[in-house]
Amino acid sequence: METAPIALDGFLDEETVPGDLHGSTARFRLTVSPTDERTDEMILPCTVTDPELAHAAIHDLVPGDKLRVTGYLQLPRTPDEPMWLVVAALAVLETAPLLSDPASAATAVLERYGPYVCWFDADTPDVEVFTDAGTWVGTAPEPSAISELLEAFEERQTTNGD
Repeated sequence: METAPIALDGFLDEETVPGDLHGSTARFRLTVSPTDERTDEMILPCTVTDPELAHAAIHDLVPGDKLRVTGYLQLPRTPDEPMWLVVAALAVLETAPLLSDPASAATAVLERYGPYVCWFDADTPDVEVFTDAGTWVGTAPEPSAISELLEAFEERQTTNGD
């Protein structure tokens, strides 16, 4: 029985890695968040077997890119097998925000909170926060202050009618 392909939008949170020694396949994990609720998020392992698409995935994608992947969901047949998506098509919907200091990427982590992107740098307690569209929200003085920053930003957006 042939299954229909599915399309999912999500974010690439880590580097794409080659699936074999020759780079003719690629693997990555897609973070899918259909709502703004963190409990609805899912991390889906993806495999690209088309050599041209795998080359593009390995060399052109960067963490933070918003992707639309189309493919076939492979469900586990035994409890110790993983579930994954075999990617047949891949499109970049939005590119990741550019880093002002590429050297800081080695000590930083990009994390998503629904429609927000947070930049955690191990060298400082400050957390830079942006919308997924790239609009700067502000700087939280420490990770525990992110929710207050987001609430104030959303209140300003509601007040301004945006």
